[in-house]
Amino acid sequence: MKKTLPFLASLLFICFTIIPTFAQVTSSKIDSLMEDALKKFKVAGASIAVVKDGKIIHQKGYGVTSVETKKAVNEYTNFQIASNSKAFTAAALSILEDEGKLNWTDKVKDFIPEFKMYNDYVTENFNIQDLLTHRSGLGLGVGDLMFFPDGSNFTIKDVVTSFQHFKPVSAFRTKFDYDNLLYIVAGEVIARVSGMSYEAFVQKRIIEPLQMNNTFAGSSFIKDKTNMATSHSSESGTIKTIEGMGVQINSAAGGIYSNVADMSKWMMVGLNKGKYGADLNSTLFSLENHDEMWRIHTVEEVDRNPRYSSHFDGYGLGWGLSDVKGNLKVSHTGGLPGMLSVVTMYPDLNLGIVILTNTENGGGGLFSAVTNTISDSYLGLDDFGWTDKIADWMKQGKDTGDDVTKKVWEKVKSVKNVKVKNEDFVGVYEDKWFGKIEVFEKDKQLWFKSYRSPKLNGPMAFYNANTFAIKWEYQAMNCDAFAMFSLDEMGKAQSIQMKGISPNIDFSFDFQDLDLKRVAK
Repeated sequence: MKKTLPFLASLLFICFTIIPTFAQVTSSKIDSLMEDALKKFKVAGASIAVVKDGKIIHQKGYGVTSVETKKAVNEYTNFQIASNSKAFTAAALSILEDEGKLNWTDKVKDFIPEFKMYNDYVTENFNIQDLLTHRSGLGLGVGDLMFFPDGSNFTIKDVVTSFQHFKPVSAFRTKFDYDNLLYIVAGEVIARVSGMSYEAFVQKRIIEPLQMNNTFAGSSFIKDKTNMATSHSSESGTIKTIEGMGVQINSAAGGIYSNVADMSKWMMVGLNKGKYGADLNSTLFSLENHDEMWRIHTVEEVDRNPRYSSHFDGYGLGWGLSDVKGNLKVSHTGGLPGMLSVVTMYPDLNLGIVILTNTENGGGGLFSAVTNTISDSYLGLDDFGWTDKIADWMKQGKDTGDDVTKKVWEKVKSVKNVKVKNEDFVGVYEDKWFGKIEVFEKDKQLWFKSYRSPKLNGPMAFYNANTFAIKWEYQAMNCDAFAMFSLDEMGKAQSIQMKGISPNIDFSFDFQDLDLKRVAK
């Protein structure tokens, strides 16, 4: 599940020369931006809302919910908001903290005794805020294969006990590495403290009070699916529907469904520091916890782009935080198969922008270009032509990745006549957190299948030495992988290491975190 789009993030902060300013964008200009971006990024449908000074100044849908049905997107069309769910999780914990049912510094193991990290010190000291701040010491997207792709049978018990098996990549609380699993643990804390499921708590204590009437904390709450966006991909060059993400272990990391009409209300409660209602007489969470969520807990590298004059960058509780031209920026992205979104707020300007899209990977380009253009206009900056620039950068990145994968499969084809002793590789292998997989023979070809994540199933083609390339039957996302075997002195495979083939693979396919060892069948 994406929180940031690393490729785009690295490109958006190249140094530029500031030239004269232009006026704030109008609704007609936003219409033009969105329509242009839909075409250039090959996105089926998207919606946007802009709030300013407590008012909705633009709220609209564009394109279609599905290229098959051709139904138009409107401001009430529901999308999966993916990692923009994380801010709801932080808000839920804030509510419980306000009520005295937990403290931010409480230890996770006091609520979940079976929770265990990679060493005793971290286990004993891991607190509630550590679940939200991406500073665990573990690597980017660690363990996401438990739910990427969907359809696996991993449970919350598997998640809370998995961390002891991962290898840290940095010292505890010293480095930002985005994760999803620890937010799932945070959702379990909310469930155990509140006595209701994470989804029920968020629905009752956040969504209903804010009258986000068409927002749902999980798919089980959705009764009417007639205005739901369908996931798409334009990886092949044409826009096609793909299988979206199904039921998740819980919704705390990325399982909420919403629309821009409701997300406008969500942005306003943040911009109003936890207050809501006609006269702002109601409080969702305290000012203290609003400030706690919008305070940097994990420092990140600052890009010194003179266009934006940024001096700090970091992560709060469910939000990314930076400064832009002297203004605080509060934002987060989200990504699931075919569902990409962004929420951006400038509290100093009382400005909020939300964009929801239904196409992989173009949605990320669209929301970056349009958000940047609108934000720049309020910051007093020129129209930089973001859409064309980002489209060019994304094309370069895609071309680079496609070239790598093309060469891999060309090599596979060139060595197809190499004789492989299939029996030396056939067998069952097990990883301590991912469970068992099997390498088996089918029509004289090796195949790979996961016992617990059935969509990870596909033929294995000889590549080089002891390495095979796997083309998964699941092709909704670009996630084909290498399997690299280690052999014993008799030439029989004893273990497997894996990694993605494409440099553009989503980080949630964390094949590199697997350590598969041969076991008795």
